[in-house]
Amino acid sequence: MPVLTRLVPSPVFMEIRPGALDALGGILADQRISASGRIAVAVSTGSGARLRERLEPALPGADWYEVEDGSLDAAVRLADQVRGGHYDTMVGLGGGKIIDAAKYAAARVGLPLVAVATNLAHDGLCSPVSTLDNDAGRGSYGVPGPIGIVVDLDVVRQAPPRFVASGIGDAVSNISACADWELSHVHTGEPVDGLAVAMARTAGETLLRHPGKLTDGDLLTTLAEALVLSGIAMSIAGSTRPSSGACHEISHALDVLYPKRSAQHGEQVGLGAAFATFLRGERELSALMVDRFRYHGLPVTADQIGFTEAEFTEAVHYAPNTRPGRFTILEHLDLSPSDIRDSYADYVQAVNS
Repeated sequence: MPVLTRLVPSPVFMEIRPGALDALGGILADQRISASGRIAVAVSTGSGARLRERLEPALPGADWYEVEDGSLDAAVRLADQVRGGHYDTMVGLGGGKIIDAAKYAAARVGLPLVAVATNLAHDGLCSPVSTLDNDAGRGSYGVPGPIGIVVDLDVVRQAPPRFVASGIGDAVSNISACADWELSHVHTGEPVDGLAVAMARTAGETLLRHPGKLTDGDLLTTLAEALVLSGIAMSIAGSTRPSSGACHEISHALDVLYPKRSAQHGEQVGLGAAFATFLRGERELSALMVDRFRYHGLPVTADQIGFTEAEFTEAVHYAPNTRPGRFTILEHLDLSPSDIRDSYADYVQAVNS
């Protein structure tokens, strides 16, 4: 008999609303995540101190752990500190680096993880992946997705607008990633998970066509939901495929080749998505991405994130090396550096026309 349904890995609960942060203790108790209040809270050494001062009186049973950075070493240290603490759950409270470190540490010690986001810069909020700096540069580590998601819109609204815009770039890049996945299916026979594609592409399309501005509550809610959908899509697929194609290969190449000049992740993958879409011949869609990115103040050319044409050309040529075995428009076209330079010049001309 065929399997008639499947279990979809997803958070047990999701709270996206103004004031959610101050209700964190009640949310954890109401959801039966931690009725005792015995939780380990991972925060940054900077803004995390202010959050701790605000929340500590309402979380008397919590132990607080400062995480120095988004490195593998910091995540391992966090796991070692938490081990043996008899906690009900771990809470990652902060931006993407803190949540990624907390996801890794929680997985290492066998604790469920509740992600409490203070910005919406990228889709690591709900993904089954921790991206951490290591001795070789940066690595992606498979982890269980968060058991719960909390986003306080009042807190997110206070984050730098660039972080919100970056999240939009990351979500919209799903459209390009899904197109690359489907391209691979046609040319290599790689299986495509239609449900994962539906979730990831819906997340991207919703942000691509949303008329709101970066401070609008409806846009922030839509962005938070889109980033969660992206994470669930990756869990369903069992890989980052629905949210990572040529767009992310280009971004990873920029990180590897120019580590001290990397822009925001969402800025890089947004640019990568617009260029990859242009390479696939989808000129109208690429132009729509460019218009939406400009509307939110995102970069649409390499010079706007501090890279020359030659550097961007080098990164695009190197990009397939960042994900061996992954087939995207870059692997399909197999462009030479001169071909990439010419294609990028055509893209810039289209952007500026």
